Amino acid sequence: RSRKVRPAQGIVIMSLIARRVSLNAVRSVRTQAFRRNLASIKYTTDHEYVKTEGDVATVGVTQFAADALGDIVYVELPEVGSTLDQKESMGVVESVKAASDVYMPLTGEIVEVNNELTENPALINGSPLENGWMAKIKLSKPAELDEMMDEAAYKEFCDNA
Repeated sequence: RSRKVRPAQGIVIMSLIARRVSLNAVRSVRTQAFRRNLASIKYTTDHEYVKTEGDVATVGVTQFAADALGDIVYVELPEVGSTLDQKESMGVVESVKAASDVYMPLTGEIVEVNNELTENPALINGSPLENGWMAKIKLSKPAELDEMMDEAAYKEFCDNA
């Protein structure tokens, strides 16, 4: 026995199907954006990370470096407006265990620094990628990114350290 669908029911059903398709499309776009974001994070052998958005990169020390240093108690940041070469010292991170230079992962101009780190350097320990970033750099030589490690290569590098 077949069941007849009234026009109003058909509209509701079509609306629900359209909503589900729309939600799936949004999830797909979000997932793709998340994957692109992960792909845009690169790492150095000195344990700095670079998260790029266009021609600006956010840089800081990695979670691996923060964990190795222990409780971070002081951070020296670069000056906004300064232009530094790749591998030039851009700042210092001091912990209860040691002090360590932080090197410019890429050539560029410092366009912003995370001044919150001067008051709360432990942000690096808790969240180096989100809250513990050190500086934002306007890239002068984007091709230098090709020399850096992706997440898988960096994980392997750390596992073998």
